[in-house]
Amino acid sequence: MSLGRKTSPEVAERYAADKELAAGLSDRLDGAQEAEARLRSAQAERRPSGEVRPLAIGFERALYDAIAAADAAERVAMGTKTYEHGDAKQRRAAQIAARRARAKPSVRPYTDEVDRLRTLRETHKLTFRTSPSVAS
Repeated sequence: MSLGRKTSPEVAERYAADKELAAGLSDRLDGAQEAEARLRSAQAERRPSGEVRPLAIGFERALYDAIAAADAAERVAMGTKTYEHGDAKQRRAAQIAARRARAKPSVRPYTDEVDRLRTLRETHKLTFRTSPSVAS
């Protein structure tokens, strides 16, 4: 007989999906690093934009996948209390629990990683155009 807090089936399902996604975090981070290395080497070799553009798009997709896995790892580290579900009172309680959980030392590395990846993706999007410009 468990005396812990009961979780709804919806939350349990989302938690299990996040756990599965978070398990592949290191693989997705490695994939993003490899995609960035390919892009940077192509830029260093001054390859034509027709060859560099697919690499830039691949890097952005790899970053997106890594961000999704890092978000899932952060949610898993925060626990099931932080999943929003139910009525407004339960959603607000989940938001407060998430804010409290992000302040814990055990969750902080995941939060920092998510922030780092989002910043890297935004920097990439601002410095490299993946679509042709009007002037060219």
